[in-house]
Amino acid sequence: MIQLSKRIRKVKPSATLAITAKAAELRASGKNIISLSVGEPDFETPKAAREAGIEAIKSGFTRYTAVPGIPELRKAIAGKFRRDNGLEYDPEDILVSTGGKQCIYNLLQAMIDPGDEVIIPAPYWVSYPDMVMLADGVPVIVAATAEADFKLTAKQLESAITPKTKLLFINSPSNPTGMAYSSDDLAALGEVVRRHPNVAVATDDMYEKILFDGKKFATFAQVNPDLKDRTITFNGTSKAYCMTGWRIGFCAGPRDLIKAMGKVQGQSTSNPSSISQKAALAALTGPTDELEEMVRVYQTRRTWLVNALNSIPGMNCITPDGAFYLFPSVSGWIGKTTPDGTVLTDDVVICEWLLDAAGVALVPGTEFGLPGQIRFSYAVSQETLEDAVNRIAAAVASL
Repeated sequence: MIQLSKRIRKVKPSATLAITAKAAELRASGKNIISLSVGEPDFETPKAAREAGIEAIKSGFTRYTAVPGIPELRKAIAGKFRRDNGLEYDPEDILVSTGGKQCIYNLLQAMIDPGDEVIIPAPYWVSYPDMVMLADGVPVIVAATAEADFKLTAKQLESAITPKTKLLFINSPSNPTGMAYSSDDLAALGEVVRRHPNVAVATDDMYEKILFDGKKFATFAQVNPDLKDRTITFNGTSKAYCMTGWRIGFCAGPRDLIKAMGKVQGQSTSNPSSISQKAALAALTGPTDELEEMVRVYQTRRTWLVNALNSIPGMNCITPDGAFYLFPSVSGWIGKTTPDGTVLTDDVVICEWLLDAAGVALVPGTEFGLPGQIRFSYAVSQETLEDAVNRIAAAVASL
């Protein structure tokens, strides 16, 4: 019998994919299921990007490209960082990958040695700890509570750093909370990082464009320019430009590190899709009216859903700054008994119960490193959200 590696035995399957699969299974059996578990925009890819992809196929732009991406796309990404974030990068400082996830994987493989510690504020995007373990690193999870708007404080960061700390992850706006770090927040974290020259920062800005209430986005290297040479900034087209299936992520950072990450990519996937690169180029350089309308709709949904969930007994939801997630507490339901006699012992059991009893698929907070919460994705229609809330409210009333 073939023995699996110790490394892969540490890694758990994606919780969101598992719940999506269970929801699909129930749908196939004839049950009406609403899925609020997947972080995927429900809007179309912008017209300019779609047309650029079609044109790339028609013109025969279907062969290998340079591993780190086509020059014109890397130049456009450098322009995006300059325009949006006040960060100066040359195209050689930029790597384009098959999604933001591959960018992060490349970084960890290029940078982390066995035993190196990586600080990850919880709640976190589900893949961070497992990708650290695949690099034989040690995830150091630091709980950021609702009282702190689910954001890591400078005091917590200082306490978590040890001689083995190599990297800090920041995700803003956050998946799963939707909360964003302000300039002041990032400046405070920068003061700590400045005192520890062996610590680098990986900032995942995938939801940068989806911010509400007129809030202005800030990224770590922009606020702490003297730490730019210790910062790797990740972004992509999946969320802002509704291009999840096109699989284009990108990052910028110190050139030697970017080259090392390109080496990892060259021995794994090589270049990202040539067609998708052309579509991403059009998205980054094209009109923004579709993006602006999408953000307006998300903000409307967010406001409605926060109020609706807070009206359900036992739920407590803070208002997020951006992205398209809510992360309410359901601790008020823990310990209650369902009509069939099941005791709701934790958020995992609660999500299983809501899937069966209400036909609503959600992700338990445990999977994001913070039990007692559940994640809602509101990247669905208003009508679907209203149906889901009515179902949940009816189920809760039966407890």
